[in-house]
Amino acid sequence: MNLFSDEVRRNPYQVYDQLRVSSPVLRVPPPFNGWMVFDYETVKWVLNDHQTFSSQVPAPKNWFIFYDPPAHSKLRALISRAFTPGVISNLEPRIRQLSTGLLDAFADRGEVDFAVEYAVPLPMQVIAGMIGIPLSEWEIYKRWSDIILRLSYSRSGGSEAEQSVRDFGAVTVEMGAYLAKMIAERRRRPQDDLLTSLIEAEVDGERLTEEQILGFFQMLVVGGQETTSNLLNNAMLCLMENPDQLNRLRAEPQLMESAIEEVLRYRSPLHWIMRAPRRDAEVQGQTIPAGALVLPMIGSANRDPRQFPDANRFDIARSPNAHVAFGHGIHFCLGAPLSRLEAKIALGDVLARFESFEPAGTEPWPPRQALHVHGPASLPIRLEASRKAALAY
Repeated sequence: MNLFSDEVRRNPYQVYDQLRVSSPVLRVPPPFNGWMVFDYETVKWVLNDHQTFSSQVPAPKNWFIFYDPPAHSKLRALISRAFTPGVISNLEPRIRQLSTGLLDAFADRGEVDFAVEYAVPLPMQVIAGMIGIPLSEWEIYKRWSDIILRLSYSRSGGSEAEQSVRDFGAVTVEMGAYLAKMIAERRRRPQDDLLTSLIEAEVDGERLTEEQILGFFQMLVVGGQETTSNLLNNAMLCLMENPDQLNRLRAEPQLMESAIEEVLRYRSPLHWIMRAPRRDAEVQGQTIPAGALVLPMIGSANRDPRQFPDANRFDIARSPNAHVAFGHGIHFCLGAPLSRLEAKIALGDVLARFESFEPAGTEPWPPRQALHVHGPASLPIRLEASRKAALAY
């Protein structure tokens, strides 16, 4: 079985259900060469126990998510100073403006590629604006994101893996030069943006180096938008596949936040991340050797029936819903509040603007070009504009 085929990546859940029982710890042979764990408790343990499972894995060296304490703690503290709840809430008017502009472009057309024309550009433009990249240059930003996203293929072996590493090296040089100019400009003329905040952030007399800012910049380029893009696309898939839940959400809009949490659980935007045991680790009766690659399968954990009753049912009112879509422990995603805010605004706008939506065609959707994420790269849908929304706008 090819766990990374397009067919399995579109719908991995039957495979997850089987492996959770038959092979809760699965050795994936070279070239990938790693160990997958599937059940909720083990995934949560691997994510949370940084004394046993290190975040230092083969990955970009200046991305702080691949650091362990104390270096991780200090860098996270610096970056979080520039990523506060106040900063996030102040973005709401801009997110609404961007959402409206994107929806206006296709509201009367009747058909749209939702992924290409809305779910990808919305969070991408939000992040570009946060950093201070002009909207006119967001296509450059998109190219960077696409190249960084494909870095996950470096684990797949062969020419594709080699090319992904070469492309990432080239884009790192390009982004470094671009960022150096922006940093010099912000130091001369500080602005009310994330880059200025990162430059000025200080903990115990220390500030971020340009290399560290570049690392966070790269993480933000891909992580800051990819999770939200998949969240929006997956929400549309969930609602189209479960019309009873769509109707309930329209009737009970106060369930929007709960619905977003259920999308995060049911179709998690990120399906695995990487860890490495500091020493030989006993996991579900098997010994994973020190330094081996371990993949806690978040997408599987969030469908574990021992944690979530009737786990394969999409229920927008599910409570409790202790999913691990944004990770767990000291590496919990800093951008989770922004992703939730964008999803709340975007899905609210879509429901208000369109009376109905359904898939346009029968072709299976192509997965995003990264092995560790879950969601469509293209999602053609047919839309019927709401008469009430037309009057409002």
